[in-house]
Parts: sequence; C-alpha cells; structure tokens
Amino acid sequence: MDLERRLDLVKAPPTEEVITERELRKLLETSEHPEHYIGFEISGYLHLGTLFLCGYKVNDLAEAGFNCKIYLADWHSFINNKLGGSWENIIKASKYYEEAFKFFCPKAKIVLGSDLYHNNDEYWKDVIRFSKHVTLSRNKRCLTIMGRNQSEQLDFAQYIYPPMQGVDVKYLAEDMPQGGMDQRKVHVLAREVFPKLGWKKPIPLHNHLLMGLAEPPSLSGESKVEKVIAAKMSKSKPWTAIFIHDSDEEVRQKLLKAWCPIKQTELNPVLELVKYVIFRERRQFLVERPVKYGGSVSFSSYEELEREYANGKIHPMDLKLSVAREISKIIDPIRRHFETPSNRKLLEVF
Repeated sequence: MDLERRLDLVKAPPTEEVITERELRKLLETSEHPEHYIGFEISGYLHLGTLFLCGYKVNDLAEAGFNCKIYLADWHSFINNKLGGSWENIIKASKYYEEAFKFFCPKAKIVLGSDLYHNNDEYWKDVIRFSKHVTLSRNKRCLTIMGRNQSEQLDFAQYIYPPMQGVDVKYLAEDMPQGGMDQRKVHVLAREVFPKLGWKKPIPLHNHLLMGLAEPPSLSGESKVEKVIAAKMSKSKPWTAIFIHDSDEEVRQKLLKAWCPIKQTELNPVLELVKYVIFRERRQFLVERPVKYGGSVSFSSYEELEREYANGKIHPMDLKLSVAREISKIIDPIRRHFETPSNRKLLEVF
C-alpha cells in the first residue's frame, strides 16, 4: 500500500485530529508497522460510540499496517469506581469487552491491564519518573480524561490515573495512542514529558465523540470541543445511548425521542448517526416518507442529506424513522453474536 493511501486511512473519519500530521507522515515513511493502542474503561454495555466509532478507526489503522491493540484498563476502571468499584465484576466484564472487540476488530490484539502491570516493576518506576515532571495543577487539568472535573471531591487514587495513562502509552504503543477528543489533555502531556525522560514522543490520534441522543447541554462560553465532550453518548445515560444489544423496537423508541430540531445540522445527534455510522456502512441512505410529502428519497452522500435537511426538505420524523431502520440493521450482526448461550452468559455481570 502506498504512503498516500495509508495517510488517507489514518486521517479518514471519525478522525478529528492527528498531532501532528507532519510527524505522522514521517512515521509512515519510516515504519511499515507502527504501534497503536486505544484503551477502554470496563463498565456497562457497549454502545455505538465506543465499539463502532472507535472500532472503525482501529480497523482503518490495521488496514494501514499498524499493529493495533485494544487495552482493557481494569486498574483504571477500579480507580474510577466503575461497576461499583468491584474488581471481581470488572474482570468478569472484561471478558464481554474482549469478545465484542474480537468480533468487531479481528486484527487487533486484546491486552488486559492486570497482565501488563503484573510483575512489571519498571512500569511503576516509570509512573514515578513521569509524575516528577507533572505539577499537581497540571495533573488536575487532565482529570477530564476520566469524566471528572477539578471541582469534584475525589479520592487520592484518582489523581494517579493521568500519570498511569501517560505511561501506558510507552508500554503499549509509543507511536500512536488513540482516544476520543476527551483524551487530548493527557496525550498532549505525554508529548511534553516523554522527551524530558528520553522517551519517544507519541503521535496521538483523536477520534470524534458520537453525540448522545438527548438535547446537548448549554455551555455558554465553552469551545465547540468542550460542548461535544459534554454531549457525548454515555452508558451512564442509557436513554441517550444506542447499545449493541438494543432490539429494533428499543432503537426505534430512542430515535423517536431523540433531539433533532428542524433545519438544525450542528450538534444534531440523529444526523451524526447518518454521518459517522450509516455512511460508514452504506453507500446509499434511503429516507422513507409518504408520497403526499414527496415520496422516499435516496442520498449518496452525507453532505447531500445535510443540505436538504438544512433547507427543510426532510422532516425530522422521517429522518428519525429511517435512521432507526438502518441502525437496527447495522447492529444486528453483533447483537445476534451475543444471543448465543455462551456469549449471553457474559452479560450476566451487568
């Protein structure tokens, strides 16, 4: 595969940014198989934003020649009180995550945090080495990577989370750590600290965060990135998330209640599903509607649909029902995968 094709795969949606593209080009010029990883806390059911959007990018990178790893961060999950802070349940749930990502990202290697850290004295030494170059105030600014903010009352263990994630990069993939835009602060920190320790500076890739289906919170004065982070799909708000196990009717009901203002294309979660999921899976998208309202219409690009919606030529209800139809079809293979008796048993922990 030629260089430009590899670059295109790395930068294709849902990629939002690569820090930096110049360094990325140099990396691909000098390495056929760079190292990559993306890490996940282990908590509840997987949804479209976690498995599909992140998984799409993992698959792009694997096609571009990267050695890809899916990191199941059980220690980080325990620190961040996932699944009630039960380490036993976190380990059980990791088997579910492993099965899902093996299905969706077959070329990626699955790594469990406990396996990475076991008998790894050098890792813990590096956590201290890294931390000696980070002020407390800078560390606190990175707490957004775990869905926290500086004003919350946190236990001390949670302050160890950012340095651990920074050092994870060295041990899992010095070339390219991947994360949502909410992981940007710790990756930028790693780029600043690593050279001071004589470590290779990573080239982070940040993918888009799929919006939840609810009306986005009003954050006056915040940047668009901060608004997107605040509005992201989250399993902690199940009514705003489409899970990979949702039935056709559950998907339909969630879409019917979704935030989808007429003519509004920015921060519209229903349009986001078309842009980042449906057109990733389909070359055409059919909006079904009664003949008296113009009849069904087919779109061959997201831009075409967005333009028609902005002009008021597509009604939100027709869009919602058509999106529900396609999303149900798209999640059906992974949904059926977990309906086998052995895989269904993996869900009992939740």
